Amino acid sequence: MTVCAIEITTTAPFTIAADGSYAARLAGDGEARYPERWTLAGPEPYAVPLPLAQPEEADSEVLALADGRVLIHRRVAQRHAFALLYPTGGAAAGPRTGELLLGSVEPGDDGVRVSLLPPSPDGCGAFALAASDAGTTVWQVAGGVFGQVARIPGRCSGGVWLDRAGRMLALDRELAGTTKAVAVDLGRGGEVSPLLQIAEGSDDRLLLADPDSGLLLIRSDAPGEPRLGWGVLGSSLPVRFPECLRGEAGIPFAVQPGQALMPETCGVALRLENGGIGLWRPADRHVFRLGAPDGWLGTGLWSREGRLHLPYATPEVPCGITSLTLPVAPPPPVRLDPPPAAAPRPVPLQQAPL
Repeated sequence: MTVCAIEITTTAPFTIAADGSYAARLAGDGEARYPERWTLAGPEPYAVPLPLAQPEEADSEVLALADGRVLIHRRVAQRHAFALLYPTGGAAAGPRTGELLLGSVEPGDDGVRVSLLPPSPDGCGAFALAASDAGTTVWQVAGGVFGQVARIPGRCSGGVWLDRAGRMLALDRELAGTTKAVAVDLGRGGEVSPLLQIAEGSDDRLLLADPDSGLLLIRSDAPGEPRLGWGVLGSSLPVRFPECLRGEAGIPFAVQPGQALMPETCGVALRLENGGIGLWRPADRHVFRLGAPDGWLGTGLWSREGRLHLPYATPEVPCGITSLTLPVAPPPPVRLDPPPAAAPRPVPLQQAPL
């Protein structure tokens, strides 16, 4: 793998702030959708609804910030509007939800797709991607001056942060029929550099990255079929495609942080096609497949101690967290090299050579 700096197509319906303190989702259904903020930093999680006078549309996106506010992205006619929502108290103190309008993006073309990027690692910044065949624009929509911060040739998707400062962003860029992950330096006006170059004609997408260890989770068809692989940011070693992940169409959604210089020991959580959860670490040759808890919201967060926290919501428990620990992998089979010779078969005397 050639790494010069370092497919999730949309922000998940349930988003967790960079520091794990808050989360947000669009709750309700039908014509009664409203943003909901979860507080995760404490002995037990609890949810605060953030409704406004008008229900939200089904295609609205929400993003939790580390200061407790919730960013919402709405489509209003031909504009994409962004605002911050926050609780203001009960009915006696006035409206329950405060709203701070931030600005809007007017693509000017129906072929432009606007979507929120994952939460910035600094906890306060938020960015959106406006992508079309003519090019892609990165917009800062919170935590700074509202406006464009980068312009990239080609249609981009995905979005993975490569550092803790919220400066280096990886995007999957489609050019001339091939998709390659590139690194975008937002601190240098959106300077673009190659990131994944596994094979000349392969589609190489970055799915997830851990800035602490440098672990990269990749999907590529370089082996002849789309497969999950892993590599290390800045390493000269090639991308590896473990046999235990062959045929696995799951999407990695969380990586264990805090494993500096030890990418092989990072726990990785996969969202499987059947709705279950896969737990794996690069050092192992085994994927643990588990059933998801009832009402699971499709994402989660690893602690530095190696526990995976999964949010769920059911009629009985509208705001719940369950935790898992990655089991110890079974030892690999013992093989003697070279294998022992087979014991000689006795030959009947009438068949023995003279």
